[in-house]
Amino acid sequence: MSAIELRITGAEALDLLEPLWLTLHHHHMKVAAPAAFQDDATSWAARRAGYARWLSEDGSFVVLAERDGAAVGYAVVEMLPGPDDTWVTGARMAEVQTLAVAPAERGRGIGTMLLDAVDARLAELGIGDVFIAVLTGNADALRFYERRGLRPVMTHLARFTAEG
Repeated sequence: MSAIELRITGAEALDLLEPLWLTLHHHHMKVAAPAAFQDDATSWAARRAGYARWLSEDGSFVVLAERDGAAVGYAVVEMLPGPDDTWVTGARMAEVQTLAVAPAERGRGIGTMLLDAVDARLAELGIGDVFIAVLTGNADALRFYERRGLRPVMTHLARFTAEG
């Protein structure tokens, strides 16, 4: 098996992310509480628009993991102005909006490589404050992030009209 190559990129890579986003979207449907989920086309259109908006922020970036030229994972990182209104943070913060790894590649350390690259890039930018959301029910992701020193600090609640 060939090695994973990582590269820092931006909005120019968006079209490469769709298949990986959709596998993550399907994973969310499996691990989350039953809910009314968007269809694939609507989900990707909304996520792609979000990525374009987030990546327009100065310093925001994508870490793309490729094997033999094919995308097998990615992290999208948005830069946020600081300081935060609740926690003591620096003048800039980062939010990992998505971390996705192709199902066939999971368990091979690609998520770790992606977050290592995110941390290295943030260190270059002088940013140490990082946020990432984990979908309720995604216990494996929560454990993964906690092993990296992140911890839960907020719980979001929701009510969806599509569910009555």
